[in-house]
Amino acid sequence: MLWLVGAGINGYRGLSLAALDVLKRCDVVYVERFTSALSDSDLQGMDSLLGREVKPVQRWFVEDGREILEAAKSKEVALVTYGDPLIATTHSELRARAAKNSVKTGVLHSASGIASIIGETGLHVYKFGRMVTMMSEPQSAISVYNTVFDNLLSGNHTLILTEYSLDENRKEPFFLDPSSVLKMLLEVERDQRHQIFSDDTFAVVASRVGMDDQKLVSGKVKSLVQAGFGAGPHSVIITGALHFTEADALAALTECLDSPSDNSQNVKRISTQMIERYAPKAKQAVQQMREIIRHDKDNKGMFEVLDNAEYYIADAERFLRQAKYELAVLSIGYAEGLVDALRFQKGINPWNPGG
Repeated sequence: MLWLVGAGINGYRGLSLAALDVLKRCDVVYVERFTSALSDSDLQGMDSLLGREVKPVQRWFVEDGREILEAAKSKEVALVTYGDPLIATTHSELRARAAKNSVKTGVLHSASGIASIIGETGLHVYKFGRMVTMMSEPQSAISVYNTVFDNLLSGNHTLILTEYSLDENRKEPFFLDPSSVLKMLLEVERDQRHQIFSDDTFAVVASRVGMDDQKLVSGKVKSLVQAGFGAGPHSVIITGALHFTEADALAALTECLDSPSDNSQNVKRISTQMIERYAPKAKQAVQQMREIIRHDKDNKGMFEVLDNAEYYIADAERFLRQAKYELAVLSIGYAEGLVDALRFQKGINPWNPGG
């Protein structure tokens, strides 16, 4: 049998009585430390509680899973994890493989680090959108930025988990510093320019939640990048629209460097940005084309084309007000296409004021 056992967020002291009862009777107890930090002292504490040594294992061992599943066919085997055991997809996949191989499984749930972070800040759990992880590679920041963008469009908060790794060749585990996370997002903003992230963006940094030296700091990015957060693990929350009770909680429960603010207030969809940018230009081009051909009596058909272009521009603005974003973009595209058709036919450029 395979047991998936959550240690919670308080190290080995977070193990429940039910978990200890199961672990003491297991033939083999594996402990993974790749999803989050379980220290050497935690391992020693488990050894003391169980009266024998547990076996720390790396990510590849759990992802491969063959040795774990083979042992579980004839023995009672446990895999101890930080937080809740079924938050990590690696553990859920291992459980599914066990079922496919007729290996019985049991799950002992515990406090989730994710739920604990949200609860400690006082933010409302139902106002969180998609969660994402920030790695140290620059490409990771683009995915995180896009997730924050999507969540802010709905007024939702974004929980950003930060990179953690425990390399056997490194004495200390690696935790991506929150200041690096914020600076990477600022860099993506300079490239993407969706106007969702700036020095004035309000964020929350949660460090070492569940540990004795837990720290929660909130404020604008320009304040947070100057702050020190100590050792990890760290998480960052980019807040969306804040209920007044959330704002009050942040002020009371965190080290609040700046007044909480709504990051979603001025966020616009890409389609909205496109219409707001292109519709005035299209109107100007139509008017410029009318001025160029106004004395040409043989161009009645061209005026009809320009009339249709103006209809499409009006449609685009109407669809935008109705939140029919795809139709709005299509309409402005049709309008520009008609103007360009006349442009190529007459050899003139109405997109420039000079003609």
